[in-house]
Amino acid sequence: MDNSNQNFVLAALILTCTVACSSPAQTDGNTPNLIGIWTGENNTYSDKKGYRTWIKTVEITEQKGRLFKGNFAFSTGIKNFSGVIYPDNTSFTWVGVDSKGYNHGRIHGADRISSCYVESGEEATVGCVELTKKK
Repeated sequence: MDNSNQNFVLAALILTCTVACSSPAQTDGNTPNLIGIWTGENNTYSDKKGYRTWIKTVEITEQKGRLFKGNFAFSTGIKNFSGVIYPDNTSFTWVGVDSKGYNHGRIHGADRISSCYVESGEEATVGCVELTKKK
């Protein structure tokens, strides 16, 4: 993705966050709480690495309204991310500072979410994981 496309996507995410965070639904008490440790089997594909499956653990460490942040272990270390829950209280997106792609997710219940990663370009990768909250 070239810089103009990255800037457009970043601007769209900021606009979405601004709208989502100023939505009256934010203060109605219905925004799901994602804080916790989530685990599940991650399945990915890329031309460079082929098909891969591993157990992914995601920790969401902080949430303020619709905004949240966290981290997960990756083959090259720990990845930090920040995200937003959309006003439908079902959809979310998270991005990492050093990532080239985006995680788009759905909230299926208090203890179950799913997330799919997409990245275009030379290292194009796709993958999804069903995550269950540890108790």
